[in-house]
Amino acid sequence: MGWRRTGGEVPVLLAALLWGTVGPAQLLSGTTASPVSVGACRMLLGGLLLALFTVRGAGLRTLWAPGVRRLMLLSILVTAAFQACFLEAVDRCGAALATAVAFGTVPAVSGWCAHRTTGERPGRSWWWGTACAVGGIALLLVPGRTVRADVPGVLLGIVAGASFGVYIALTGRLARRGADTAAAAPMSVLCAGVLVSPWIAAAPGGLASPRTLVLVCWLGIGTTALGYWLFTSGVGRIDAATAGTLSLAEPLVATVLGVALLGERPPAPAVCGAALLLTGLVVVSVTPGRRSARGPLAQRS
Repeated sequence: MGWRRTGGEVPVLLAALLWGTVGPAQLLSGTTASPVSVGACRMLLGGLLLALFTVRGAGLRTLWAPGVRRLMLLSILVTAAFQACFLEAVDRCGAALATAVAFGTVPAVSGWCAHRTTGERPGRSWWWGTACAVGGIALLLVPGRTVRADVPGVLLGIVAGASFGVYIALTGRLARRGADTAAAAPMSVLCAGVLVSPWIAAAPGGLASPRTLVLVCWLGIGTTALGYWLFTSGVGRIDAATAGTLSLAEPLVATVLGVALLGERPPAPAVCGAALLLTGLVVVSVTPGRRSARGPLAQRS
């Protein structure tokens, strides 16, 4: 393919565009199924496809090495938390706000984890990004004149973003311990699906409807398997700052689709909060000083 010769920007951007459809697709489907059950099905389908087509025996064996297994277990747990909490946040807050909250939280948490695990001192951009995230979330919790913020939904979005921030730090540690990260991400998704799968039996309502089946197929095949493959095929050929900047297409797509197709009209404080969160993402992503660190963003929404 052309992008294999010219660089990784195109596949990374396409992956971000696919990921940005997760929340809008969930709401457009009109499914009555539990978001957690949908997330479990998505992880099982997408993780299985990824494992079948990208994982090799040699890479799989590195995940069982001493010092790696515990990190893999933590990776599975935070992957499960991210998927379940993010889809539930979308159901409560809408696609635009849930995506802004989740991914506006990621830089603050991933930077803090890097500081705790490697001693890396956060730069000025991290502090500005974190300040934007805190301020943005505070504004999201301010009730509007006619619409009151869904506090549990915002909190779930924060947990989702924190989970992914921890996942980024864990993936870095896995790489330093000699684990094959190209195998670790698919196995984290698949095993997280198995971990959450009891929820399918506990809340099966609506899963067999045509709308839900189409949604699960899109989320599992399109946004998970295809999105991950596109991202990993391109991210190794661009620097982390470029990858972070291109990934900003995800919340942008979610916001545009939420407003244009779903008629989402958040109150003014929520709009300002979401804008502040996205500003923090831009600050952290485009700062030149962060170009040396390749943040593993492979397992996104």
